[in-house]
Amino acid sequence: MAERTLHGTGATPRSGVGTVVWYGRDISLPDPDDVEVEPEPESQRFADAVDTARAELESEREATAERVGEDEAAVFDAHIQFLEDPTIEEAVETMIGEGHPAPNAVDAAFGDHIEQFEGMDGRMAERADDLRDVRDRLLRLLTDGERVDLGDLPDGSVVLAERLTPSDTAQLDPERVAGFATVTGGRTSHASIFARSLALPAVVGVGEALDTVEDGTAVVIDGDSGEVLVAPDDSERAAAASDSGAAVVDASVETTDGRHVEVAANIGQPAELKPTVDRGADGVGLYRTEFLFLDRETPPSEDEQYEAIRETLDMFPDGRVVVRTLDIGGDKQIPYLDQPDEENPFLGERGIRRSLDPDSDLFATQLRALLRAASDGAGDLAIMFPMVATVTELDAALDALDTAAADIEECDADAVDVEVGVMIETPSAAFMAGELAARVDFLSLGTNDLTQYVMAADRENERVGDLHDPTHPGVLRAIHQTVTAAHAEDAWVGMCGEMAGDPDLTELLVGLGLDELSMSAVTIPEVKTAVRDTEYNTASERADRARLAATRSEVHTTLDT
Repeated sequence: MAERTLHGTGATPRSGVGTVVWYGRDISLPDPDDVEVEPEPESQRFADAVDTARAELESEREATAERVGEDEAAVFDAHIQFLEDPTIEEAVETMIGEGHPAPNAVDAAFGDHIEQFEGMDGRMAERADDLRDVRDRLLRLLTDGERVDLGDLPDGSVVLAERLTPSDTAQLDPERVAGFATVTGGRTSHASIFARSLALPAVVGVGEALDTVEDGTAVVIDGDSGEVLVAPDDSERAAAASDSGAAVVDASVETTDGRHVEVAANIGQPAELKPTVDRGADGVGLYRTEFLFLDRETPPSEDEQYEAIRETLDMFPDGRVVVRTLDIGGDKQIPYLDQPDEENPFLGERGIRRSLDPDSDLFATQLRALLRAASDGAGDLAIMFPMVATVTELDAALDALDTAAADIEECDADAVDVEVGVMIETPSAAFMAGELAARVDFLSLGTNDLTQYVMAADRENERVGDLHDPTHPGVLRAIHQTVTAAHAEDAWVGMCGEMAGDPDLTELLVGLGLDELSMSAVTIPEVKTAVRDTEYNTASERADRARLAATRSEVHTTLDT
């Protein structure tokens, strides 16, 4: 085949070369005229398929959380919501009652909802893909279709598909798969987000031209330029094979005019520690302690927590490790704790609210473990309290920390001074940033939740997903207010939301005055390079224009010029 280039959208700034393996679903629906349907058993068949699909989603969620991260795994919660959507279920049952086979009823009921999202812009359009994922899963179960194992592909495979769902992408092993390209999809699709988490070369939204590339063809996937090179020559193969993304920068970085910006990593599993070091992280900007409490029947002991934190501190002898105290509630449930059944758990008992009461004993144990680790570990420990909304909550948390320090002094352990900070996730915390910063050493913006609360848009509600945009001027003003108030109190400010790991937004964030950016390990080299390419004064002027814009479109116009 003669060489040619197909164009799409780059999802991951990596290149890969390999051999095409097409992935698709071959689902044939029964002809309703050839099937005699008995509604009751057909309805039971549908219910059984829903139960099996739910079990599959829960299993894949668990595996994804372990392999990729808790935030990325949360997409499966949305899929379960679609699976259990009462309007879709009612539509299916109605059609079955009218004599339609279950597969045809599922196809039609989901099709109506998919059409509602198709034709919309941005993330709303991607909800159609999520619905297709759930629909196709049910159709596979109802038609006895084969479940293809994408985790067992030959080495050097490049997967081509019309689309890849989150569950598909999570199965791809970067050690064996050289990349993927899809006919549909955008840079913010779940498949793209997963690809970045896995450092997997990916191009999405290539269009129907991708259909002409046959199985077994050699291709290059350039996730930086968004190109798919079909039948590349030797030099293009060699260039792609040698590409490992931006060069790792081990040293600290500063802008062209001398402003230092710390680039750190978010950690949600012990397995992420070594890749984080390998990719040149200055330290850890967010250590999620929840993983210590999950997948077990009792809470971890003080010694278990001490060992885990000390191991991390020893891996960053010259860096800082920001450990977030237990942040459960919301979408994080721990079976052995008595967690209430709340109508809106994201606005309920979560984060520091639980640590102060009813989990004060767990909190005290964790604080003692952290202080002991800080005393014995090589790196510098910083303790961060999540979901703080009031100064009163912070004062109570600081009192608990003082009590823990006194406790370990009584046990002849060395009490140590550690940096203390607050995670800024609520509008109240952003408004009160000055008062909070006056009491602590740093603030860290959790932009995933902050965006949710500033925009009043549930990050898991697909119907308002388009509003959940951290580049909206309303969110940018909350960030600027936080940074300005904190710096006035000599506190430093970090960011540990997904926004921090987007190299395209690095100049904006540096311009807004962030002192530290923390992200998944894969984009650390790119963000460090972007910091080095940024002139602070120019970035500051551009950031001012962006935050004072009236609309999100004006923000992006500012960033693109």
